Amino acid sequence: MFTGIIETLGTIVNIEKEGTNVHFDISSAITQELKIDQSVSHNGVCLTVVAVEGEIYRVTAIDETLKKTNLKSWALDKKVNLERCMPANGRFDGHIVQGHVDQIGKVDRIKEEGGSWLFDFSFDAASGNVTVEKGSITINGTSLTCFNSKNGRFTVAIIPYTYEHTNFHELKVGDEVNLEFDIIGKYIQRIIRGYGE
Repeated sequence: MFTGIIETLGTIVNIEKEGTNVHFDISSAITQELKIDQSVSHNGVCLTVVAVEGEIYRVTAIDETLKKTNLKSWALDKKVNLERCMPANGRFDGHIVQGHVDQIGKVDRIKEEGGSWLFDFSFDAASGNVTVEKGSITINGTSLTCFNSKNGRFTVAIIPYTYEHTNFHELKVGDEVNLEFDIIGKYIQRIIRGYGE
């Protein structure tokens, strides 16, 4: 389980295809603390460390992950938001994040607001996912509060610290992002709608 509080940025230094799988080699400040078989959130996608060598570690994405996330567009030198699993005795600074991306969203607008930034996002509402005004959303692994919540649209405000210490400073209008909707909201929605679909 994760909290959506980004620890550091990683940089993709190598990409290797093997059948339908893709291996990503990532350089980061936390590599020395990682071990094989550990789960790490990469832009909100929970991936398992399969190799560690020096300052670089490797994770593998299967075809299903590539289809449902923005990992298929990752390229060399791309910055990736990283978070290790929350320790059992740690503080819960964000919200419950599973590292299981629900769907891809799109950056519709970025507006600077005197030292902070407003990001407008859209997503395909036909999937049944919803946001709640002042509720939690995970964007590229970052725990945020959404507002201007509408069907298939929402806004988040980004403070300077978050802008600088995550890959939000690299996002442009039209970019795809990984979205994980609030787990509590998903359970409530499932209870209300049932399993009849």
